[in-house]
Amino acid sequence: MVNLLAAGVSFAISFFLMPVMMRYAKKIGFTDKPNHRKLHMSPTPLIGGVVMFISFFISFFIFNKGLDYQDFAVFAASVLIMAIGILDDYYKTKGNDLSALPKILVQVAAATIVFFAGYAFHGFSNPFSSKIITFPNWLQYIFTILWIFGVTTVVNFSDGLDGLAGGISAICASALFIVAITTGQGSPALMAAMLIGSILGFLKYNSHPAKVFMGDSGATFLGFFLAVISLEGVFKQATLISLFIPVLALGVPIFDNIYVVLRRFKEKKPVYKADRMQIHYRLMHSGLSVKQVNAFIYLISTCLCLVSIILLIINSGIMVSAQS
Repeated sequence: MVNLLAAGVSFAISFFLMPVMMRYAKKIGFTDKPNHRKLHMSPTPLIGGVVMFISFFISFFIFNKGLDYQDFAVFAASVLIMAIGILDDYYKTKGNDLSALPKILVQVAAATIVFFAGYAFHGFSNPFSSKIITFPNWLQYIFTILWIFGVTTVVNFSDGLDGLAGGISAICASALFIVAITTGQGSPALMAAMLIGSILGFLKYNSHPAKVFMGDSGATFLGFFLAVISLEGVFKQATLISLFIPVLALGVPIFDNIYVVLRRFKEKKPVYKADRMQIHYRLMHSGLSVKQVNAFIYLISTCLCLVSIILLIINSGIMVSAQS
């Protein structure tokens, strides 16, 4: 009930605050202008990420009892992610792009903060002996940074169609919520529930044709928090199977962007240079509409999430058998 209530509060704040912030964004010109690469035809507010951030953390500080240094570390890291995202969005309102280097440095700094706060990929258990294989600290740091940075990047890259990145993130967060509830992990379950509520409130205005965009600030915030929830949730189980759960839950943007990055390397194009190589653009080029592309990708994401939950059930059965 607490999770549902927290999700409801996040949704309500996101839903009712969004139109207010949209009007303000239009007033100050904080909008994404159409160009040859983009599909929208009129300037659209880039404020969705800010509203999701606000709605999430209001709910976070209301329902997260016994706040400690870890919670404030996550908040501080999220502020960094949001700040660089807003700066990137500001550049876009002027028809420019912020260079990749400051974004990478800030994202790595944010990931470093949560790592030293205790959110880390510590290791996994040997499936043959059940012995825990713990990585040295330097390797834990590298894997944690790569995971957070990687998930943040792939979610950001998937933000190309109305409702796409938000829908994928909501589906993934739902899978992580189910996994956390099933395994009795209260903190990641609560964070996932609040994230789902914030996203759903945003999607009411971001569904095609979108009245607001999440911007880089929203896409990087969602990716960052999905990565953190995974570290606090399924990765703490340390079983080999559990490592595949968040990878499958985020399978569409992860596998698609691996393909895109490899293709950009092959064609000697900058990795961070925006283009139309992602799967949603390729599907639209084949003749599908925005709603059809979203429905197809949502379906694939849901199937992958169901596979991840099945893996959880198999993993639980293996652990019970081992204990017996």
